Amino acid sequence: MAESLWTLAEIIKATHAQCLGDAHVRVDGFSIDTRSLARGEGFIAIQGPNRDGHSFVEAALAGGAACAIVDRTFPESVDEDRLVRVQVTLEALNDLGRAGRARAKRAAVIAVTGSVGKTGSKEALRLALAPSGSVHASVKSFNNQWGVPLSLANMPKETRFGVFEAGMNHAGEIDALTRLIRPHIAIVTTVAPVHLGFFRDVEEIADAKAEIFRGLEPGGLAIINRDNPHYERLARHAREQHARIVSFGEAKGADARAVAVELDPDGSRISADILGEPVTYRLGAPGRHLVQNSLAVLAAAKLAGADLAPAAEALAGVHAQAGRGGRIVIEAEAGQIAIIDESYNANPASMRAALATLGLTPRTAFKRRVAVLGDMLELGQKAPDLHRELAECIDGAGVDVVFACGELMAALYEALPASRQGAYAKTAEELAPIMTKDVGPGDVIMIKGSFGSRMSPLVEALRRHFGAPGARA
Repeated sequence: MAESLWTLAEIIKATHAQCLGDAHVRVDGFSIDTRSLARGEGFIAIQGPNRDGHSFVEAALAGGAACAIVDRTFPESVDEDRLVRVQVTLEALNDLGRAGRARAKRAAVIAVTGSVGKTGSKEALRLALAPSGSVHASVKSFNNQWGVPLSLANMPKETRFGVFEAGMNHAGEIDALTRLIRPHIAIVTTVAPVHLGFFRDVEEIADAKAEIFRGLEPGGLAIINRDNPHYERLARHAREQHARIVSFGEAKGADARAVAVELDPDGSRISADILGEPVTYRLGAPGRHLVQNSLAVLAAAKLAGADLAPAAEALAGVHAQAGRGGRIVIEAEAGQIAIIDESYNANPASMRAALATLGLTPRTAFKRRVAVLGDMLELGQKAPDLHRELAECIDGAGVDVVFACGELMAALYEALPASRQGAYAKTAEELAPIMTKDVGPGDVIMIKGSFGSRMSPLVEALRRHFGAPGARA
């Protein structure tokens, strides 16, 4: 039998807990959600903004949890031997994260942040590093005050490469996360006008992203986008932490530089110089923004001790995920309809990138390019202007028609010529029947908006309307 991830004794020691159970009981991981809790894992009852995890302790134990970490005030139970009582469960989660990071002594640890591309770069790193050793990476978008320590706590002791994502919408959030992660390498993919509702300007966003350098281990490396206008600001923060700076991009003099790029609707072919080593590779998902991030990924892989050639070759396996650019092709009676599902989130930078990627679709495959756009949220007072400015990108991408919904996206819709106006509605729900009626075979349809705009049901509406589950393009 494989060695357990944790024992009850190790958990008690890490969290300064009280427990009546057998110290040798194995615990194969942790979860804070009973829906994803596997038999033999520990359940951590977190007090969240909407729900208290203590309400689910009984269900977790009945479902086969090895233990449940609860506050000391939690009522006595018939499963008392499986209750690990701590002062505050969130602090216990952080304690487990610190302990998980400390005991992975062989691991080269990489942290990723940025206004756009965190999750995609983390997943690309998972692929690129795998040929050179065992990789532990945070799942989904586990990049906040719960997800980061949980990902650290679930890291096996013998991990060779650890990859963690750090997100924020307020100053100070990344500072706390990076001090838990203690990375050897920190990547900032880019800085863009995201969460402007919480910051005065983009410079403040750059400062908040640069917090990731504060947790760097001594002699750590800061990988920064040389093509971003805030490069020097980020580099100054990195130097203050005595980090070695490694740049990436297409700019002359970048340490990881794209020498030649061929873009197509299914991916890209790239010739690059990665810290003096030439490499040519195929990237399995489309978009120039992903090309940029792949340079950071390969630089990090090489600096972490991975073999560059197999790392680059592995990037052919990068695929856009559902909600993040995943493509669906539906076979209708009269022909094919393609959907580009960008419904997970949106900001001005990712919206521009998504529109540019839509523009790569050849008209020989799909004659009409359709953009279905919802509000980009958390942009503060500049929101109407930032939406209106997308008209230039729509023109540049050769988008034929735009369907829009949301109070903010009205500013863009009104700025478009009548020939490009498909329809406008206040909500995605109201837009769905209009959109499905007006699109059809021969269309490639890109759907994008902030998570709060609820654009994902539009993807499902199209699939239902055309009567097929669809397949990846």
